[in-house]
Amino acid sequence: MDDLNNITIENDLQALSLYILGEPASKANSRRVVRIGNMSRLIKSQKALDYCDRFKQQCKPLANLMTRDVRVIMKIYYASRRPDLDESLILDLMQGLVYLNDRQVKERHVYWGLDKENPRAEIIVEELPTKKPRTKAGQRTTASLQRK
Repeated sequence: MDDLNNITIENDLQALSLYILGEPASKANSRRVVRIGNMSRLIKSQKALDYCDRFKQQCKPLANLMTRDVRVIMKIYYASRRPDLDESLILDLMQGLVYLNDRQVKERHVYWGLDKENPRAEIIVEELPTKKPRTKAGQRTTASLQRK
């Protein structure tokens, strides 16, 4: 599967393409209640835990995690029409493997697909260029004010 997952660096901006086999569990519906002593706890369902393991086997950590804000484009192919489109588990799983924190995701495009024989997620993660603040004509920037 390594040949389907690749990274490119262009103009110091990283971009990554991932092809992850398996059907992700919906994060909203992937919790179960268990009792530990006298306490009730919510833990991930077995389907979610299994998907986490499969994802981590297929998505190896980048040598240099993305540190800028990112755009994520994802098409999730489900085995049936039943599951809701939910990318949140995948975004969580990429944390620490692709980017530092899922709060870096500032733009996302997520699509639902049906493939009964081959459920999967096709993912593109791209660093966004840093935007410099715009100033109006004749307006001084903070840097120019500090020099005076």
